[in-house]
Amino acid sequence: MLTIGQLAAYAGVTVRAVRHYHQIGLLPEPERDASGYRRYGARAVVSLIKIRSLAHAGVPLSQIGHMLEADASTFAEAVHRIDSHLREEIERLETSRKQIARLAAGDSLALPPEVTSYLDRLREIGASERIVEGERDGWILVAARWPDHIGEVMPGKLAQLDDPQIVRLYRVLSELLENDTGDDPRLGEAADILAAMAEQAYASGEPAYDDLAFDLVDALLLEAGPRSERMLDAMRERGWAGWTRPERLAGPPAGS
Repeated sequence: MLTIGQLAAYAGVTVRAVRHYHQIGLLPEPERDASGYRRYGARAVVSLIKIRSLAHAGVPLSQIGHMLEADASTFAEAVHRIDSHLREEIERLETSRKQIARLAAGDSLALPPEVTSYLDRLREIGASERIVEGERDGWILVAARWPDHIGEVMPGKLAQLDDPQIVRLYRVLSELLENDTGDDPRLGEAADILAAMAEQAYASGEPAYDDLAFDLVDALLLEAGPRSERMLDAMRERGWAGWTRPERLAGPPAGS
């Protein structure tokens, strides 16, 4: 006859595990000897080894009791169900690992690969990290709104970065953000470029969008600091209101 310590050691588990199996009814408690100690026989050793083997294989403790009592076909069916569940869990964990690996790049949080490539291209053309961070947060809002359309939009956005005017705009905006010293002639240059782009879009008949995502992106830009307010004022002087979807103001631009 074995003590609880000897039983645990033989089966390769802890004494605490044996006691837990007693508490949940997996392993029947033996009678105690005259000294009040539990004494285990060979059947208890066999049962505990089976419990340990099933638990180590990933079988939930709540199912082990039923499996120990099942006939061969029922046992095989239960094993198949558990195996299917484990495979699903493995796939979920593999997906999580891929997502974690993407996060190491920094820009990949909540963004698809197409957008992270776009952000890398912004860095290549000379956009500052503050500009890239602002773009990243804006694209997080857009991607959450239209996750299935990002792949359609990004090729055009990347193509825009080959336009010298767009490149100049990003560089000027980067310089403005890095040197916020009040009035700066580069603010007017940036506003001129934005107004020209708005005029081009207006002339080509590009549709005006009315959606919460654009409102949030505009709000995000305004929250960036007072320089954004001054840029909006400069755009109004040129006859346009707004950032992400400029709207032509009624009447001629100020000073015309």
